[in-house]
Amino acid sequence: MTLILALDFGGTKLAAALVNVGSRKWLRYERHLSPVGANASTDLEIMRSLIYSLLQDTKPAAIGISFGGPVDTSTGTVRLSHHVAGWENIPLKALLEEEFAVPVDVDNDANIAALGEHRFGAGQGYDSLFYITVSTGVGGGWILNGQPWRGAGGMAGEIGHIVVDPAGPLCLCGKRGCVERLASGPYMAQNAREILENKPPRRQGGEILRGLVGNNLTLLTGQLVSEAAAAGDDLAKEVLHKAAWALGVGIGNVANLMNPQRFVLGGGVTKAGEDFWRVVRQVARETALPEVDFEIVPAVLGDDAPLWGGVAIASMTITNL
Repeated sequence: MTLILALDFGGTKLAAALVNVGSRKWLRYERHLSPVGANASTDLEIMRSLIYSLLQDTKPAAIGISFGGPVDTSTGTVRLSHHVAGWENIPLKALLEEEFAVPVDVDNDANIAALGEHRFGAGQGYDSLFYITVSTGVGGGWILNGQPWRGAGGMAGEIGHIVVDPAGPLCLCGKRGCVERLASGPYMAQNAREILENKPPRRQGGEILRGLVGNNLTLLTGQLVSEAAAAGDDLAKEVLHKAAWALGVGIGNVANLMNPQRFVLGGGVTKAGEDFWRVVRQVARETALPEVDFEIVPAVLGDDAPLWGGVAIASMTITNL
């Protein structure tokens, strides 16, 4: 029995799973929310406890890791996390190889999820795809000619920081009107909150949204904006449409530039309902050249895409041993 251990260091959650090589079913699976005010040390301690809970008396042949932030894949060093403090230049591969004495591969979550969807999900049978995750941030991962494409410095796929509205709101990265600034969950919540706080008395919408959070606007999330839009809240619909528009423009531009067969969309915001998908597809189609052919489909692995990507990358390591 050859076991693979897959780990997912997300922006808000930590997950670990154990699987037999060749199986499509987890042997054991554990997840834990990252505590408020978490840092690299607390995340590592929680993940370590999940690992030992999974492994019990067994040992994996390899470990594949998805990390929510930039990673130097040649060394397995985490450059930083945009959401958790203290991850600057942490040699994650070396730390785990020393502790568990097995090969470890680390990559950023979008690259890993792209690999997971290509091997086990919506990208099976396709030579080229672009995976986009829309959740805490907006990231992307490439599969070209059946292989991951990371770019010269490992930064390929940053669709979240394509500028679609140069006069738009300021993004965390310092630029204005990025896809991420308009389409990610936390920013959608922020946009809705700012409109509600400054809403003129005669403006329509927002009542359903206010009701969902008991008028406490600090509780707003991207998911709640989506729910309110689905329930008919005009203001939530406006915010969601702007997010879908930004994502569609980004996808259309990427389609023109690289011409992949499929765009596979995963992450929390993509559960936003049919209206969201309709706008994304329509705007992407309008943005791309008529001759550029592509599909936009939902990811099928859901929240487990990074874990299955961890399985895929670890399987490649075992094959090459």
